[in-house]
Amino acid sequence: MGLIIRLAPIGVFGSVAYTTAKFGLDSLVQLGYLVLLFYATCILFVVIVLGSILKLTGLNIFKFVAYFKDELAIVLGTASSDSVLPQIMKKLRNLGIKDSTVGLVIPTGYSFNLDGFSIYLTLGVIFIAQACNIDLSTHDLLAILLVSLITSKGAHGIPGSALVILAATLSVIPSLPAIGLVLLLSVDWFIGIIRACTNLIGNCVAAVVIAHWEKDIDHAQAKAVLDTKP
Repeated sequence: MGLIIRLAPIGVFGSVAYTTAKFGLDSLVQLGYLVLLFYATCILFVVIVLGSILKLTGLNIFKFVAYFKDELAIVLGTASSDSVLPQIMKKLRNLGIKDSTVGLVIPTGYSFNLDGFSIYLTLGVIFIAQACNIDLSTHDLLAILLVSLITSKGAHGIPGSALVILAATLSVIPSLPAIGLVLLLSVDWFIGIIRACTNLIGNCVAAVVIAHWEKDIDHAQAKAVLDTKP
């Protein structure tokens, strides 16, 4: 493992050099657009989709995200949501959610509720298809969507693990070359940052929603905590 870790940067450098030499500098511009598109998609997903769901419980998504700003800062630096699991569970209990609900939903969500991961898999497959000039039919797109929802399960927020899962998703469409993963190596870290943040926020929202559903949350306490300014 130590040898792999030491040689990994050289491998990524080689893949970027190969991509640039074969496809030109324009390929790097397109990768930049991919990163921007993924960031925009995740932000809109959190604000619109998760925000609408959280609003049904009477909480505001912006105050909710601000409440976890310290944990999100750590995730931004590590690109891994696993590093803040204990702090997240403690803060959710502080919102008035029962320990039994937090202890079940959060660890389970870390394996089965990976919103950012699912968004990345579908977007990554489509990007590789377009880069290789491969047309995907509606049937192919539906198959990718279905398989990505399955392959993303059990994939923890460990940096680099997305490439392994993406390779499994690519195998669904035989015409898509697995070598296309080389295109995403150079930007996987940048994508992994917002991917991990989206996974984290999605799991926290899920805990609140399940607690609301099971009447395991003190709404007055939750609102009071979120309204308290640091």
